[in-house]
Amino acid sequence: MGFFTIGIIQTAVEVGLIYALVTMSLFISFSILDICDLSTDGCYTLGCAVGAVVTMAGHPVLAIFLAMLAGMCSGFVTATLQTRFGVQSILAGIIVNTGLYTVNLAVMGFSSNVSIFGQDTVFAAFRKLSSAGWWTDYSRTILLAGIVGLVCVLLYRFLGTRLGLSIRATGDSMAMVKASSIDPAFTITTGLCLSNALTGLAGCLIGQYNKTSDINLGTGMVTIALASLIIGQTLFGRGGMKLRILGVIVGSVLYRLIMAAALRLNVPTEAFKLVSALIVAIAISAPQVKNMALFSMKKSSALHGSSVRKGDKNA
Repeated sequence: MGFFTIGIIQTAVEVGLIYALVTMSLFISFSILDICDLSTDGCYTLGCAVGAVVTMAGHPVLAIFLAMLAGMCSGFVTATLQTRFGVQSILAGIIVNTGLYTVNLAVMGFSSNVSIFGQDTVFAAFRKLSSAGWWTDYSRTILLAGIVGLVCVLLYRFLGTRLGLSIRATGDSMAMVKASSIDPAFTITTGLCLSNALTGLAGCLIGQYNKTSDINLGTGMVTIALASLIIGQTLFGRGGMKLRILGVIVGSVLYRLIMAAALRLNVPTEAFKLVSALIVAIAISAPQVKNMALFSMKKSSALHGSSVRKGDKNA
């Protein structure tokens, strides 16, 4: 057996695609709107809880849309605290994230976890549709790739509309947006609702993927999404919108592959948060380390050239 088996790679890609939706959420709030939304952890669990409960009722497809709606409500509350009541973005995220803990418990019937084993999910339904082909074993990967691909296309098209450009302009310069007679409160609210809808979608998909919902599921999702986002930005830079969105997906999948490698190296699960923190630190510092290395090389080359010229003069 090699270091990575087909099964390990497939699982890493599938979970990475789900994480890509959360990373895309952070891309909207953090990279575009320049807002630090710390409600992601609770919103992710909210999407999972809503999705699990609705799936148990026998409506796995409806669960996806209701989870997204729940995420939008979370984003609306966060945005309202910021725009209407003047709460700083970090504090607003912390307040909503804290409140969502009780909300998530209530959604799950005040139980810390809910199992949906034995219930039909969107993955089981899609597998039945593809049961006659060689791609049956990859049905979950195909479905997730299709969902993420559709989200990427819709997001790219949306960010090119007048409203999308207004949201991007709000993150670049709020003063310019106000001078253009655009209400920044509306663009921030729209952006955070869209962002948290994607987080809710990711939570619902991971719930149906694992067939369970747990109250602590979302713990550390901000760190994971940030790590994936920075990995993508480090590899693809800050180019056009297409390239940036592609970087989000690649960064998420690479993050899961790194975590899969950590598992293969028998790193204890208790140390995974430390591994995530190290990945973020390395990804953030990579451009600076690269610049320092280039500067050191140029400095060394300049000193070498200077010493050569002095040697020629002495001769």
